Amino acid sequence: MSINKTTSEFNDAPGGLGVPQIIVPAMPASPASNELLRVTLSSIADAVITTDAGGRITFLNPVAQTLTGWSQEEARTLPVESVFRIVNEESRKLTPCPVARALREGVAVGLTNHTVLIAKDGSERHIDDSAAPIRDENGILAGAVLVFRDIGERRRQERRADAALAYAQGILDTLRHGFVVLDGKLRVKSANAAFYRKFQVAEKDTVNRLVYELGGGHWNIPRLRTLLEEIIPSNHSFEDFEVEHDFPKIGHRTLMVNARRLQNDELGEQILMGIEDVTERRAAEQALRDSEIRFRRLFQFAKDGILILDARSGKILDANAFMCGLLGQDLPELAGKELFEIGLFKDVEENKAMFAKLRSEGYVRYDHLPVQTPAGKTTSVEFVSNVYSEGHRLVAQCNVRDISDRTRLEDQVKLQAVALADQSRRKDEFLAMLSHELRNPLAPIISATHLLKLEENGGENPVQHQAREVIERQVAHLTRIVSDLLEVSRVVSGHIQIRLETVDFCQVVRHTLESAQPLVTGRKQQVVLKLPGDPVWVQADATRLEQIVMNLLDNAIKYTDEGGRIALELECQQGRAGLHVRDSGIGIAGELLPCVFDLFMQADRSLDRVKGGLGLGLNLVQRLTKLQNGTVEARSDGLGKGSEFVVWLPVSAGPGSAPPAAVTKREAPGGKQLRVLVVDDNMDACNMLAMLLEQSGRIVQKAYTGPAALESALAWKPDVILLDIGLPGLNGYEIASRLRLDPAMKNTRLVALTGYGTSEDVLLAREAGFDAHLLKPVDLAEVEKFLAAPNK
Repeated sequence: MSINKTTSEFNDAPGGLGVPQIIVPAMPASPASNELLRVTLSSIADAVITTDAGGRITFLNPVAQTLTGWSQEEARTLPVESVFRIVNEESRKLTPCPVARALREGVAVGLTNHTVLIAKDGSERHIDDSAAPIRDENGILAGAVLVFRDIGERRRQERRADAALAYAQGILDTLRHGFVVLDGKLRVKSANAAFYRKFQVAEKDTVNRLVYELGGGHWNIPRLRTLLEEIIPSNHSFEDFEVEHDFPKIGHRTLMVNARRLQNDELGEQILMGIEDVTERRAAEQALRDSEIRFRRLFQFAKDGILILDARSGKILDANAFMCGLLGQDLPELAGKELFEIGLFKDVEENKAMFAKLRSEGYVRYDHLPVQTPAGKTTSVEFVSNVYSEGHRLVAQCNVRDISDRTRLEDQVKLQAVALADQSRRKDEFLAMLSHELRNPLAPIISATHLLKLEENGGENPVQHQAREVIERQVAHLTRIVSDLLEVSRVVSGHIQIRLETVDFCQVVRHTLESAQPLVTGRKQQVVLKLPGDPVWVQADATRLEQIVMNLLDNAIKYTDEGGRIALELECQQGRAGLHVRDSGIGIAGELLPCVFDLFMQADRSLDRVKGGLGLGLNLVQRLTKLQNGTVEARSDGLGKGSEFVVWLPVSAGPGSAPPAAVTKREAPGGKQLRVLVVDDNMDACNMLAMLLEQSGRIVQKAYTGPAALESALAWKPDVILLDIGLPGLNGYEIASRLRLDPAMKNTRLVALTGYGTSEDVLLAREAGFDAHLLKPVDLAEVEKFLAAPNK
């Protein structure tokens, strides 16, 4: 028997196993040739099975016996399918034996991939196999030969290679920078996810494309072409090669390119290229350089001294030009010294104390720090220092401002203030003395007018009568001026006494109007009086209150023309009594309105001084009103439009009056009055709400800050807390959370009163422990509804 290797049948078998066509001679072969064939087939490394034309086994070499588990004796004459049982690795379905096809079609047959051989004992092996027909010398089909091998190790190596490839690809895909693998012809073999993402290109438009063709030719960058075509072949690698280019999709970018050329016998030439987008980094570096230039410019040209110290050692690292000029030393002389060595602190202990405070608090300030220069000059400076991180070290920046001129001005201001205070004291003493001395001659003048009146004794001397009335009027006017002057002096010097008592404001207004009636009649003016039907009780000094009303009325009479109109109206609102004095007089200019209550202030400054006066009355009104816990305000729409003055005093209960009518009180569970704590940092809002609740019969306490609210709640343990959220010290959420941790507060109902009204805010309130969430401005009906509800 001879073996004829036909090229087509040898090479066309899939799987890489070349199976020769075996030609059997027409004459019986000699025993020697048969033994040669047996030995030959037995010595090869692949498994070999031969069959006759009917597909029955005629021979198994040792390798085939090992892989199938069948011996020569057991397998001889058996159908080859009984011994050579194969299945598909993935589907586990039986795969037709290639011998059948080789016999049927007379061609060499190779198996598809993923073939598994099932041995006699059930063990499995991955194999490659091929089958070819055996023909005699006349070309007649005599049988088939099946050649196969165990590829388990190869499969394991392939899996390891695939895993290594996947691992490498995974590493590349996790890189933040683009990475591309090129072949020797500069075509893209692969790229990582960052490359596709960054440059907005698709894999299908990238792989197997020439690198210069990517993105429609936008990678055809002259510097990159030079790099790849000239530098890479000669140097094998390059690093940190910077390229700038305009990309249509992502704009102008600065790229840092690193590349390495690899030569592999199996993979051929490869170029590994990493591409990092450093556009933002370069912009940040440039911004930092610009910032450093600006800082250095500001540092050097600042009009304050600046020192940079090592925050650990306290030694000077840098100083600007102003600081060097202030100390009279150059930077080389200052560098390495501590502050006490350059005259900023008295000694090393004082220097250490400052630095200890600086390290613990991170900030120190000295408003007046003496600095001793080497020339012996002492300068007062303002010294501010703070610590911050500069790179990898902590530095202390000291800002030193020369305040010598300011200190001199401050000293001058202090001296002037002392002098002015002394002058003011002397002025007050003079006014007090003057008022007192002026009263002395008034008494005999008034007595003289009374004697003249008695002397008339019914006589009708019109000249004497008119002269006496003139004297009486002018003496009364002078008496008021002196009284005002004395009162102002007393108020300013703090010598006036106020005796507060319960006074009917209505009665004071009536009495004052009666006293002023001669003045009103003399100027033929009309006075309209509007008073409440019931007394209006206030806590006031009756004499001083009448003086206030008289001065306002006198002011209205003086600045209203003859035949003009004056109105007095007393009203009560929000616990206050307000007296309005309106006139149709000359009015007040807008620029004078803010200072109308100033001492010696007058609207009429003309030479003729028609209206007269010293400008004391309104200042006295303001001071006396303030001493009685009240306020006064002035209003006017301008010159020629009249004016209005309003005095406000707190209303009080009348003397010996019956208690107020009983108010229906809401009670807390258990029959007690409902106790409500109102918390709001808006004092007006807090006070008004508290007053409303008190009017409806609740017992109310108020708090304006977070800590005060918490303290009051824990001490008083109210039934309901109406709690604002945005409070100083502690916010409403923190207060609610703390109260809910106290078992004693478990029955207290919490209501959030807030301007925050989103669903998240409502959820935050609920999580903090609030029972209700009401949005400002709060509807009183909602509050009442909540307060009337049963306790939880």
